Amino acid sequence: MEKNEKPVETDKPKIKYRGVKAMPFIIGNETSENLGTVGTSTNLLVYLTTVFNMKSITATTLINIFNGTTNIATLLGAFLCDTYFGRYKTLGFGTIASFLGMLVITLTAAISKLHPPHCGTKETGMCSGPTALQMAFLIGGLGLLVIGAGGIRPCNLAFGADQFNPETESGKRGISSFFNWYYFTSTVAMIISLTIIVYVQSDVSWAVGLGIPAFLMFLSCVLFFMGSRIYVKVKPEGSPLKSMVQVMVAAVRKRRLKLPEQPWLSLFNPIPTNSFNSKLPYTDQFRFLDKGAIITLEDQINSDGSAVNPWKLCSMQQVEQVKCLMRVIPIWASAILYYVALAQQQTYAVFQALQSDRRLGNTDFKIPAASYSIFSMLSLGIWIPIYDRIIVPRLRKLTGKEGGITVLQKMGIGMALVIVTMLLSALIEERRRTLALTKPAVGTDSREGAISSMSGLWLIPQLTLVGISEAFTVIAQVEFFYKEFPENMRSIGGSLSFVGVAMSSYLNSFLLSIVHQMTMGAATGNWLPEDLNKGRLDYFYYLVAVLGVINLGYFLVCAKWYKYKGTGASTIEVAMDEKQSEKPVV
Repeated sequence: MEKNEKPVETDKPKIKYRGVKAMPFIIGNETSENLGTVGTSTNLLVYLTTVFNMKSITATTLINIFNGTTNIATLLGAFLCDTYFGRYKTLGFGTIASFLGMLVITLTAAISKLHPPHCGTKETGMCSGPTALQMAFLIGGLGLLVIGAGGIRPCNLAFGADQFNPETESGKRGISSFFNWYYFTSTVAMIISLTIIVYVQSDVSWAVGLGIPAFLMFLSCVLFFMGSRIYVKVKPEGSPLKSMVQVMVAAVRKRRLKLPEQPWLSLFNPIPTNSFNSKLPYTDQFRFLDKGAIITLEDQINSDGSAVNPWKLCSMQQVEQVKCLMRVIPIWASAILYYVALAQQQTYAVFQALQSDRRLGNTDFKIPAASYSIFSMLSLGIWIPIYDRIIVPRLRKLTGKEGGITVLQKMGIGMALVIVTMLLSALIEERRRTLALTKPAVGTDSREGAISSMSGLWLIPQLTLVGISEAFTVIAQVEFFYKEFPENMRSIGGSLSFVGVAMSSYLNSFLLSIVHQMTMGAATGNWLPEDLNKGRLDYFYYLVAVLGVINLGYFLVCAKWYKYKGTGASTIEVAMDEKQSEKPVV
């Protein structure tokens, strides 16, 4: 470095941001990855029941476990990324693992010895199930996809944002543009996957339909590594989890000490010169943690102002960062039951479609059951620009808030909409079942039972509504974690969304098992049998709606209690300006 540079900059390496030049490789990688995995994961339910001859309840449970483990893996991926490898290496490893996983699953369809023989008999019980070797290959492929998702999902958004200079106006606009393009291309990729790829898999050939995503995953690898020379590769600075544990340990060690009357003036609060995090003001929530920042005669301070033993003395900023996480956890927990409701539209809506008339008009063309999910994607993609360009400006004039309404208010609206979705789903299922029993369509599938004369297009309203609900809650949740987590914990924040989905998958599996067992001997009969016409899926939908109402009440209590990062104001207070929550208080 030159001698005339400012002292504060001498310790910082000069970074050459390539911004837009790096975007084709990163966006291309993400698009190819979505094209490769979304269609396959969505149609996996059909693959397991038709090719591997699994019962619907078994296949649904396996998929819930797969989805849950996939999302739990993001937390481990975020930890390894922040602590050891950095985002570039973690993404590269995850991309390769995803390609290998898709390749193995393709082989289970292409090689006859790797899947059970086709079930041609009308008696479901005579179908041969998968052997131990066949299941080993299938689980091995799914395991590689889990590893790949654990490396890709918590890092891809942050890695894209790393390519822009956050200290310049053009860099800030570039980051915003990247997020827009990211969600746009992801939606387009999902729509293509749910139409073309799902159609090829279901109606042409599973081997070809799975081979296409495998090739796209290979293309994803190539695109990612082609841009290696121009990427900004941020080195890992150590996991923030260690700092969190230090706060807990220090607070426990000093639990018998009495807090000062004005802790914001007396607590240990050094001013770091090279901290990546914005400074946080003192908050009076979780005050027991403040004891970790009490200075005693035994505590020693280094010349740079830091504590000699951080396991005995932590800074007030460390404490406030832990408080940020602890405030977020109750909000995060409220999303678990929300995702349980979403899961029904991704699994049992497929079974509803299988036993509905999926023909388009008077033609013989049938919409693949898994492709019905495209309607939720379309509604999400159409609603976002309408909301952003038309509704938000009007709300901004009424409320004076930057986003029209607060992030938590968006989440609450989505949770209310999903309750309406489940009620509507129950009414549609009741109609479908009634017609299947009284006026079935021509043709009956041996595995699914009578096909209802109700058109599968009647599923569009519930799928459209759930897409709009996602546009509120899911996107707001990502924004909420991004804003409310300290800067050095955003990888953890990014993974927390996926961990919530994982917990909901496990909860959904538990709920399905309980309902399945408890209703087998009930007067109404088993609610969730192989043949939906013999069950009462509508009752199950009503049950999920009731759980959603309870969850919404819990969320509203948490939202009223919550205080945004950098402020002491409650999220429900009318005078609170959401934009203020983005500014660090000095």
